[in-house]
Amino acid sequence: MSEKGDALTRIADALERIAGTGQAHATDWHASPAYVWHGSGAHALDRIEAVPFELLTGIDAQKHALLENSRRHAGGHAAHDVLLWGARGMGKSALVKSAVSIVAAGEDDLALVQLAGGDNALAALGSLFAALAPVDRRFIVFIDDIAFDEEQGVGPARALRSLLEGGAVARPANIRLYVTSNRRHIVSRQMREQDDPVNPRDVLDDKLALADRFGLSLGFHACNQDDYLAIIAGYAAQYGLAFEESDALLWSKQRGSRSGRIAWHYIVELAGRAGKSLAG
Repeated sequence: MSEKGDALTRIADALERIAGTGQAHATDWHASPAYVWHGSGAHALDRIEAVPFELLTGIDAQKHALLENSRRHAGGHAAHDVLLWGARGMGKSALVKSAVSIVAAGEDDLALVQLAGGDNALAALGSLFAALAPVDRRFIVFIDDIAFDEEQGVGPARALRSLLEGGAVARPANIRLYVTSNRRHIVSRQMREQDDPVNPRDVLDDKLALADRFGLSLGFHACNQDDYLAIIAGYAAQYGLAFEESDALLWSKQRGSRSGRIAWHYIVELAGRAGKSLAG
């Protein structure tokens, strides 16, 4: 094992002693396609709950890029940490799960590990890296819907940046981070620090530097009417449901937006009206 691997293993052992549990070693990191990490241990999942890849409509370029990156990482080739940013409900989280499930179902040995607890889970990211580093398997660590508000300041952003690149406990080679955010630069748009007369630009640059650490940045934009109807048509065909365009447009108008999530909610409504289940 490399010197870095030895150091990471020692860190993991120390964290276990402090916590007074053996949860990190109790996890069989080869047994499941997906896990949820809670800080000192992981909960294994029997499968990755994912939308069928072909039903993710209107984001073809993003689909291709993320699937290819996941395959590269699973195959032991150079691959990027990925930031998926943009409009709510347009399939960022769904794409992560769908792309990883496709690769994990193939010959390549890849697993998804999602951090529980949102932004607060970042404090446990170093211990997760230490637990996964010695494992002979490749992982996608998934952090969903991340943002740093004004109260948090630059501390959490700087810590994550350090883990991504150049820190004392940097991201191990068998891990890539997939992070979703509603904002392109992750941080809050209301940069009140700019009003501070002392080096305001330095504070701004410090925050934006985190987004720069992701080698691949994929944008998701609000869909137009045609894209919205195409998403519904794909779901409806998959589940054998009939729909009227006027009814689908009224559904989105009543909710004040068009997105993949709103389209899925409409499909749930259609299935309910028809007395059908969408399970399975």
